[in-house]
Amino acid sequence: VTVTGTGEVSASPNMANVSAGVVTESPRTADAMQANSAAMQKVFAALDAAGIERKHVQTSRFDVSPLYAEGQARVRGMPAIIGYRAANQVQVAVHGVDKVGAVLDALVGAGANEVGGISFGIAEPAPLLDEARRKAIADARRKAELFASAAGVALGRVTRIDEVGGGGPVPVAYGRMMAEAAAAPVAPGQLDLSASVTVR
Repeated sequence: VTVTGTGEVSASPNMANVSAGVVTESPRTADAMQANSAAMQKVFAALDAAGIERKHVQTSRFDVSPLYAEGQARVRGMPAIIGYRAANQVQVAVHGVDKVGAVLDALVGAGANEVGGISFGIAEPAPLLDEARRKAIADARRKAELFASAAGVALGRVTRIDEVGGGGPVPVAYGRMMAEAAAAPVAPGQLDLSASVTVR
């Protein structure tokens, strides 16, 4: 008898990843980069003041691109370059969803003008995944016993167990708890962690 069992555990997230950065524009490349660097220093200082350790801040994007004129301004058939845009974005790991709203406020207050999104997670998912695996094995045994009983045979020993796929946290629609700041209420919702096994 070969069956597949599934198990699922739900938990409230205890951390979040926030994407934020600064975009600056100037007629000269050097000026755009200089303004961007000065603005990002303020962002880093705000993160320090909010208690975010530097090891939890990682640059995820840095680029400088030209700005083109609209309309008829062209040079040799190409749109004329009228300036440059510098963009610098970081991923910030916030441990404790109750801090997310305050961190967002600090980022925006320090000059971050590009906020890309928030994703919630669980810092140490292993114990929850192990519980999901135990439930998956129990589900597989329940199915195997049902099939054996229906077929009128005795269930033998387990000869093989294979884990199927990964079981990372999956967001569940809007939340059962709320982390609030003065200007940035955040709903972290709930996460599902699942496991699936094939047992023979």
